[in-house]
Amino acid sequence: MVPSENPLLDNLRIEPTPGATTLVIFGASGDLTRRKLLPALHSLSRGQRLPARFAVVGVARTPITDEQFRQQFQESLREFAKVDARSDEVVRSLQAQMYFVAGEMDDAKLYARLAERLRAIGSEGVLYYLAIPPSVYGTVAEGLEAAGLAGTPEHGWRRIIVEKPFGTDLASARQLNAQLHRHFTEEQIFRIDHYLGKETVQNLLVLRFANGMFEPIWNRRYIDQVQITAAETVGVERRASYYEGAGALRDMVQNHLMQLLALVAMEPPTEFSAASVRDRKMDALLAVQPVVGNGTESPAVVRAQYREGWVAGAEVPAYRSEPGVAADSTTETFVSLRLQLDSWRWAGVPFYLRTGKRLPKRTTEIAIQFHRPPLQIFKRINPTPLASDLLVINVQPDEGISLRFNAKIPGTRMQVAPVMMNFRYGTTFQGEVPEAYETLLLDAMLGDPTLFARHDFVEASWALVTPINEMWRADKTPLPTYESGEWGPAEADALIAKDGRRWRTL
Repeated sequence: MVPSENPLLDNLRIEPTPGATTLVIFGASGDLTRRKLLPALHSLSRGQRLPARFAVVGVARTPITDEQFRQQFQESLREFAKVDARSDEVVRSLQAQMYFVAGEMDDAKLYARLAERLRAIGSEGVLYYLAIPPSVYGTVAEGLEAAGLAGTPEHGWRRIIVEKPFGTDLASARQLNAQLHRHFTEEQIFRIDHYLGKETVQNLLVLRFANGMFEPIWNRRYIDQVQITAAETVGVERRASYYEGAGALRDMVQNHLMQLLALVAMEPPTEFSAASVRDRKMDALLAVQPVVGNGTESPAVVRAQYREGWVAGAEVPAYRSEPGVAADSTTETFVSLRLQLDSWRWAGVPFYLRTGKRLPKRTTEIAIQFHRPPLQIFKRINPTPLASDLLVINVQPDEGISLRFNAKIPGTRMQVAPVMMNFRYGTTFQGEVPEAYETLLLDAMLGDPTLFARHDFVEASWALVTPINEMWRADKTPLPTYESGEWGPAEADALIAKDGRRWRTL
């Protein structure tokens, strides 16, 4: 037997592979397809995770040929995956099974041509990926059903992936769910949230429920607070047309941060199955107390917008000076919230959430701070209070887990200082961490919805967020601002300072 390069991976390569599958990408000429989906397919194929019989059908309004679509695949890999497609055998293998169907999304002839192409390919399973605006989801779902492409066939399966934003408020999310449910069952619908495909987010479940040391202390008796941060250094970039109608609350909090909160706060599932995990996440979300009551101003949420400043040594403009942004825009680029859960486990433990653009560092992390020991026996030799123990789950960009605890400084005197113990995926497992879209595409092909949002979770999340947006629309006070390159506005610091706490320094 040849020794493994990494003994941690021995006997762990039991990975299922889907049966014959055709991936149909609506919006195949768009940015998401080029940046994420096509590179993810290449990585899956290189790792031998795709089925032997696999095909891709691109669908878009742009009238291009199969060969031009294959060329787009090469260009996508060269630009976003740094792959030399000319000498890559994996690329040539995938290209041979790539096709394109052009047409308008509301044209019945498009779906007739698609049906003909799928019959020629002959796959048992078909996965539709809607990389298109949500306003067109209903049109595509209706067109697929009218052409006989939506229902589950006698042999094989049909599934559909929809991207965020899933609605703009509670009413639109309910309407979108109803549209999709008219043509697909809930079991066929996969609502994607790429944060759930990240390795560290999935490892949060393992950390909690596969280790006897953590779950007993995962409650109000031992945990003082939880901070969830999603910070970006970039501004609105080329997304002003979308971002002006969304803002940080709808773009990040309603989906990504609420998912992370649910994973931290959920009760143990009875088994690692999609139904059990998603039921417990739903319970956690329903326990979150409403942020806004009776339409009045709430002290538990702060919004702000970035001004000009410096990020990573470069001068950057204010949000209102970005191309496509209104000069009097009131769209928030930063949000911080203080949430409380009505649950036995978390009563009295605040969950602080913050997200923003043009912050000093790109990072997403979950920081769980524990209570200090009940008796400070080292206060005579350490006049300043000892640091609280801290567990940090680094979601991106450097995936891993860190634990801070107090230790004695070497020497003849008793002196105590905090130290960090770090685990990193890249160094421990000696391999590339898969991109989120690789994991999620494969799970959808396998029919595993564990890492996808269920319809009731989406609506419950919007039920928390929608009243905040309505409150802000009625608020005529000037919008707080913060300098680009800083960690948000003073109002966010004041929000957490009311509890005698402060934001963690990243």
